[in-house]
Amino acid sequence: MEETLASLRRPKRRGRPPRPREEYHHADFEDVAEADGLAPPQSKRKRAASAAAAASLENQPLIDIIKHNGRLISHAVKRLVEDYESKKNSVTFQILTMLFEACGAKHEIYPDYLRESDVDDIVVSLVDLARKGLVEDNYNSKHKDLKNFKENLVSFWDSLVLECQNGPLFDDLLFQKIKDYVVALSCAPPRVYRQVASLIGLQLVTSFISVAKTLSGQRETTQRQLNAEKKKQSDGPLIESLNNRLALTHANITYLEELMRKIFGGLFMHRYRDVDPEIRMSCIRSLGIWVVSYPSLFLQDIYLKYLGWTLNDKNAGVRRTSILALQSLYEVDDNIPSLGLFTERFYARMIQLADDIDVSVAVSAIGLIKQLLRHQLLSDDDLGPLYDLLIDEPPMIRRAIGELVYDHLIAQNIKTSHPGARDGENEPSEVHIGRMLQILREFSDDSVLSSYVIDDIWDDMKAMKDWRCIVSVLLDENPAIELTDMDGTNLVRMLHASARKAVGERIVPAVDNRKLYYNKGQKEILENSRREITSALLTRYPQLLRKFISDKAKISPLVDMMTLLKLELYSYKRQEKHFKTAIDLIADAFFKHGEKGPLRSCIKAIIFCCTECQADLKDYAENKLKNLEDELVLKVRTAIKEVEAGDDEYSLLVNLKRLYELQLSKPVKNDSLFEDMYRILAHLRDMDNEVKSFLLLNMHLQVAWCLHAIDGENPSETCIDELLSKQSSLFDQLYYYLVVLPTYQKEGRSTTVLSCRVCIITAEMWCLFKKSKYSSTRLESLGYLPQPDMVQKFWKLCEQQLNISDETEDEDANEEYIEDTNRDAVMIAAAKLVLADTVSKDYLGPEIVSHYVSHGASTTEIIKHLITSLKKNTNFDMGALFFEALKRAYERYMAHVHDGENQILTGKSYSECQDLASRLAGSYVGSARIKNKSDILKIIQDGVSFAFVDLPNQLSFLEAALLPFVSKLQSSDIPDILADVEKRTQDTNMVGDQGAWRPFFTFVEHLRDKHAKNEVLHEEEEKPVRRRGRPRKVRDVPDVPDHQRCGKKLFRDDGHNSSGEESISASDHQGHGEDDDSDGDADQPLINTIRSSAAKLRSLKVSQQGTSSHKGVPGPSGNADLLLLIGLVGASSIVQNRIVMARLICLSSCLINSVW
Repeated sequence: MEETLASLRRPKRRGRPPRPREEYHHADFEDVAEADGLAPPQSKRKRAASAAAAASLENQPLIDIIKHNGRLISHAVKRLVEDYESKKNSVTFQILTMLFEACGAKHEIYPDYLRESDVDDIVVSLVDLARKGLVEDNYNSKHKDLKNFKENLVSFWDSLVLECQNGPLFDDLLFQKIKDYVVALSCAPPRVYRQVASLIGLQLVTSFISVAKTLSGQRETTQRQLNAEKKKQSDGPLIESLNNRLALTHANITYLEELMRKIFGGLFMHRYRDVDPEIRMSCIRSLGIWVVSYPSLFLQDIYLKYLGWTLNDKNAGVRRTSILALQSLYEVDDNIPSLGLFTERFYARMIQLADDIDVSVAVSAIGLIKQLLRHQLLSDDDLGPLYDLLIDEPPMIRRAIGELVYDHLIAQNIKTSHPGARDGENEPSEVHIGRMLQILREFSDDSVLSSYVIDDIWDDMKAMKDWRCIVSVLLDENPAIELTDMDGTNLVRMLHASARKAVGERIVPAVDNRKLYYNKGQKEILENSRREITSALLTRYPQLLRKFISDKAKISPLVDMMTLLKLELYSYKRQEKHFKTAIDLIADAFFKHGEKGPLRSCIKAIIFCCTECQADLKDYAENKLKNLEDELVLKVRTAIKEVEAGDDEYSLLVNLKRLYELQLSKPVKNDSLFEDMYRILAHLRDMDNEVKSFLLLNMHLQVAWCLHAIDGENPSETCIDELLSKQSSLFDQLYYYLVVLPTYQKEGRSTTVLSCRVCIITAEMWCLFKKSKYSSTRLESLGYLPQPDMVQKFWKLCEQQLNISDETEDEDANEEYIEDTNRDAVMIAAAKLVLADTVSKDYLGPEIVSHYVSHGASTTEIIKHLITSLKKNTNFDMGALFFEALKRAYERYMAHVHDGENQILTGKSYSECQDLASRLAGSYVGSARIKNKSDILKIIQDGVSFAFVDLPNQLSFLEAALLPFVSKLQSSDIPDILADVEKRTQDTNMVGDQGAWRPFFTFVEHLRDKHAKNEVLHEEEEKPVRRRGRPRKVRDVPDVPDHQRCGKKLFRDDGHNSSGEESISASDHQGHGEDDDSDGDADQPLINTIRSSAAKLRSLKVSQQGTSSHKGVPGPSGNADLLLLIGLVGASSIVQNRIVMARLICLSSCLINSVW
């Protein structure tokens, strides 16, 4: 049996294994007898398929095969090559005819005419067909049958070249003819001709390169054989045969390279500047392939310069294609020595593209810069501008820069000799953490900028997820790193930010503000990360809290870590004592600090534990919170008594801040506390303004929580009486300050804060107890309507805050609660009163709108969205609002004129009046101009009446406020206005003061000019042009050097130059190698190169989005006023990040929702 099996086995071959079969049959140049072997027998299925393909080819022209039957291309090409030896003219005619038809020309060219005519004559006739419209655009067609047209066309020419490599390719007839027609058609005016011819010509070069590489391999083999034979014998038939084969192979390679050069000169050099960006992209893409695949010819500066020039192309797709081509070029280490001059000339442009207006271009450019760094072709000084992009808006750019910073500065593996080597990955986490801290040292003054840097690098840096290592470094257990105080702060921030990222939270504001959604698998990953963080901190967390409990910069992010832990693990692993210790330490930290950050973090952490914990741990957290509340109330009351006794106010201020932060999250039930605060506020008027502010804030929150506790269905009379008493007491204090503060002589930040607080709390109280909200309910007695004189006093104080200079606000930008006490917050509070219809719109609405253009971009945005919201109310008279607003602005100007003291201020108020009129008139465009034509006419009529009240003193109102509305009038309304004006001036002496009457004559002249034009009002379609990508600085791009073109008869006769219609902007920057940086930084450490960039980043003052709202406060669902306010805040790019401010302003409105 064994012998039988052994006999059935195939004999084991010895020696060299057989050479794998190649895809294409290359020319062996062997004897005919050896080359004439029989083909292997085919199976029946293959023979049947071949027969069917041959049958189908008989009835189909080449163009139909390319359009509809791509699977038959190889059979068609083989048949053409087989027929070529006997029917050269016929096959050539078929191929060229297919070329013309692929271009879409519906020609009637016959073989004899094609053979006898010149190339240019044929192309001119094809161009004439295009001018007559006899062209079918197969290239750009969206038809379903032609979806594979480009792919099939490329496949045909590639197959043809490869199939002809054993003969027809080198007969100096077929492909010379093809080359001439392709080059000529690529320069023809019809775009579709250029598109198809460029596609074919570029593919021909690519296919030629494939054949040339095969021949180069054969040449090397033949040369080795020849050298070996020469060592054996000096002469003989074999050596002669090898010499002949070597010469023939070299001649064929030279022939192909010459063909490539001609196509490059005749096609590429014109089409890389074509008006069509798709053609330019295909040219640059192909050139990148050629340089990488055939460097012996194309890796030269005469070809590389085109890749450099197109880095300045006006089309983003072309720029990106050029960058990608260079990326593939720099990936090959052997190419680097030949790229020295090219890199020196264009590296500066590559760095500039990292800040390109198109995001995809910028990201690709950053990848290219990484390759330059890997080959040490850039210095560290060149990277300075790139670090500014660490806080760039598009996340893709920030991620790309973060990866570059990680590779270059942290892992320091970018300078290795091989692309795949990642030496830095094997270094311990402590090393990477130390380098990261060195970077964060440059951003230590701003936690927001630090968050951006951490977010950018987080995905690449595994050491940021090594929780145990970070904790051990913070606890000084790792001797490899010695932390300074600044490093400790940065490391705590990094721990907190990294943990937030690990559990799926954002640490920097999102561009689109979309809510994050995760699938099941992602949620499991995030949950595992939460477990890992908890396990690392389970027993070490109390040690961290205890060590840094007195450090206000470190304790806040450390306490926030509690909300990221999986608290049930404390129970599962029997570590309840560590949890209780952590809670105790957090409560201690609450009473050790008086700043907003630590206080808010402590309250948030304890309430989180009360909500998320179970059983004994939850009871312990709730008891701790109750004890904290009782102790705080006692401290506040004690501090009040001490101040009344004449002691220092510091203790009272700190405890009022703590009480305020606590009341933002939960009610503090102590009736006598409100009375104590009212008493000290009423009796001690000389207290510090900040103390007064927090007394008012806490009283307001007490009132809001008291209202929240009332049962709307069955309210208690006792509760209502108690609330009315608190309401009356708080209004008494607010109204006192509304009267006193406008005349308060003491200036400074504390007075501004108190004024802002009074304005905001007053507006919130009026909204909270809006009379219409409670009418016809059991709580009707709670409704409140402010008196008009109080509304005027309120606005006077608001207006005073709006006039605070920008410089003053910038000086106070880093103070606590600045987001709650600036003019934007005041304007939002006033706008909310108008939107909620809490007070009469007739007074407050025009007053607000009159400041439309007076106080910067953020205030303008708030008022803009107020106007937009008011327009949605069809019953509201917007024309009257606009006219009254113009009057208020003009009256402010006249007040400055009468004072006559400050001419600069007078001129500014007049220009503000003009700008206001232009902005308001600008809202009447398109269909709104027709829809509101009665409002426009009414504004002009009322304005004319107002201007003529006190002649000629108020005539300047015509020029300052009404001229922009004249252009919005219908021509049919102008005669009536002119008649009215002339009637008013019939019996008036206008000879006296010509300067006072000048605005009148200007107004009349504009009316007459408008009427003379006889403008027909029509609906205008004005749509904002939305630019894609990011706004960037305008680049000054020089023109491309002029290239000489080969003169063809086609262009001499026709005079048309397709590439000259719209040439791209490109440049060969000679000065890119120069560096503007000083030489003094050359010897500095690597990290010092980003210090100048860090200073720039700090100056940007990036606003960080607020944290999520505290649990325990009712949500804003169902509150129309609150939603309107949120719309106001969200609409402004400057105000939208001040979430904390909006939350505090709207807190009372949130609380009232649950009553209903």
